[in-house]
Amino acid sequence: MRIALAVLGSTLLLASSALAQVPVEVEACRLSGLAALKERSPSIEHLTFDIQSLAISKAATKVEDTPIRMVVMGDAYLQREKSDKPNRFVCLVSDKGKVVLTFFTEQ
Repeated sequence: MRIALAVLGSTLLLASSALAQVPVEVEACRLSGLAALKERSPSIEHLTFDIQSLAISKAATKVEDTPIRMVVMGDAYLQREKSDKPNRFVCLVSDKGKVVLTFFTEQ
């Protein structure tokens, strides 16, 4: 029992430290993506990113005249259980953490 509690405690500690290391731009991507999804499907209330699947890359490029400073890609769950198949997403972030685009694949 003590071993199971120790493992659970260390797992929770690792998960919380992983979440603490995620840039604030990732949350901006999630909120922007949720807003866009709600426009198409108002019944969607939750959007969860799988932190373990995230690929976060700093960038120094442009889309036309808009600077892109970060690209975030990974798996997203739209109001479903984690056992469901996730949607893939990509998010482009400009200066000062402004989200330029959040795109989700269809299942």
